Amino acid sequence: MLGFDGALEAPRSARFGQGSGRVLLKYVNCEGTEDNLADCAHAGIGLYSCSHARDAGTICYSGANPNPFEVRLDGGAIDAEGRVEVMNGGSWGTICDYWWDLRDAMVVCRMLGFDGALEAPRSARFGQGSGRVLLKYVDCKGTEDNLADCAHPGIGRYSCSHANDAGAVCYSGVR
Repeated sequence: MLGFDGALEAPRSARFGQGSGRVLLKYVNCEGTEDNLADCAHAGIGLYSCSHARDAGTICYSGANPNPFEVRLDGGAIDAEGRVEVMNGGSWGTICDYWWDLRDAMVVCRMLGFDGALEAPRSARFGQGSGRVLLKYVDCKGTEDNLADCAHPGIGRYSCSHANDAGAVCYSGVR
């Protein structure tokens, strides 16, 4: 809404100081693809008794995401397929397949130098990963340069089972 290319973080607990006046929105739940905050699910404009100590904020960026993800495919029979893994803090982790689709796999494949994606396998088709499940609810448009540029709730410690690890089947050249 403010003209930036994306958000890096959604800090809570009044990290940038407490506001004043009325608290107008509560229980805001955006997917990340909406054009306006009003298009997100929320409890409606009102007078909420939420404390300003809980004021929400955002950290935006313009241009390329300054914190791009490094990804790899693992567990496939060939280099062009496998379970999608993301590097974080020196360790590889997996992506939960909730909302995972061909648009998400297309971004991963292009990141790895392929021309596109043929499939976006779910349910750990290429075996279950180990370590943490680092991403969940990834929602790419398919045109992003890096998975970090797609809508997602951020790197975390998600309780999604490795039985739900997401994968990609990539291609190069003419299909």
